[in-house]
Amino acid sequence: MFKTRLISGIVLVAAALALVITGGEVLLAASCIISLIGMYELYRVFKIERTAAAGIGYAAAILYYLDLYRPWLPQEMLYVLALLTVLLAVYVFAYPKYHASQILAVFFGVFYVAAMLSCVYQAREMAQGAYIVWLIFICSWGCDTCAYCVGVRFGKHKMSPVLSPKKSVEGAVGGLVGTFLLALLYGTAFQAQMGITRAQVLVMAAISTVGGMVSMIGDLAASAIKRNYEIKDYGTLIPGHGGILDRFDSVIFTAPVIFYLANYILMEGAGF
Repeated sequence: MFKTRLISGIVLVAAALALVITGGEVLLAASCIISLIGMYELYRVFKIERTAAAGIGYAAAILYYLDLYRPWLPQEMLYVLALLTVLLAVYVFAYPKYHASQILAVFFGVFYVAAMLSCVYQAREMAQGAYIVWLIFICSWGCDTCAYCVGVRFGKHKMSPVLSPKKSVEGAVGGLVGTFLLALLYGTAFQAQMGITRAQVLVMAAISTVGGMVSMIGDLAASAIKRNYEIKDYGTLIPGHGGILDRFDSVIFTAPVIFYLANYILMEGAGF
């Protein structure tokens, strides 16, 4: 099991490296495909993955990504309201085929998976995005690794005993400290290429620490859904890791944090 998990983990990291380094249309298309797979996994939990309602969710995600490629939506809020209206119409006219929770799950999936995960692409496309985008993975996968190592060695106090008994307060602190240090090392290594000051490297590390906190919430939120519906993994696409949502649960939450915080700093002229 460990060998399978290790090999698939290496392949996953290599694929992520290739896609993020390439960026552009390749990363956009890959993000869309990964989002659709993740949505399928989520909808399968609610037993609607192959229904017309789920089809609307998939179509909405594709339209969202097309707008990122070539902006055409007049207003984002109009998109949200239109999607909700269409789903409620399906709920009403197909009644009692769908439970209210299933319709809400379709709506939720578009934003929880597709919209939030798209921030990886959006972060890659922003100014200095070729460097900033890696903070997403430092916050998610880096924080998770550091938390695991510290938790195994020093963990005594349970952080969430009911939801995730193996996670400890010590591990969480170790994950955040590790995230800060990893981001600090990363920023220092590429300081010259990014054209930033030492103070701005510290800002990067601080942003990454916030991202690390949010990544833990993302991980626990995904676990909470699985526990509610009594499933072990969302899928089996990635051997030893589960499905897309099992591996990208923290990335989904971290990507918007890094994108918007970094973008805010850029817009305000206080950062890169």
